Amino acid sequence: MLIPLACEFFALRGVALLLDTIDKVKARLNPTLELDGILATMYDPRTLHSVEVLDLVKQNRPKDVLKTLIRRTVKFPDSTVAAAPITTFAPDHQAAESYRELARELISLGKIA
Repeated sequence: MLIPLACEFFALRGVALLLDTIDKVKARLNPTLELDGILATMYDPRTLHSVEVLDLVKQNRPKDVLKTLIRRTVKFPDSTVAAAPITTFAPDHQAAESYRELARELISLGKIA
């Protein structure tokens, strides 16, 4: 299971609640349920806000935060309007490369084949 985390403070609360729910489901219903990672999205390194949110998550769940970051860009809403995935809409853009990097990271961690 992959948890996308928008790098915004309100999203931190949602992820904390989701992690609690995952722990309960694992304990009561599905002991094989595993967290593959937390993916930071909408990350903007120019803002202190994004940097602080990512730092907080890394402090609290250092083993779960993936190295790949999905940065904020106008290409994502543009690709939504075009009804196309970012890798098709703008295949050479950094955003598309970030998702290819995510796939490589998950494969290297043995999370997907």
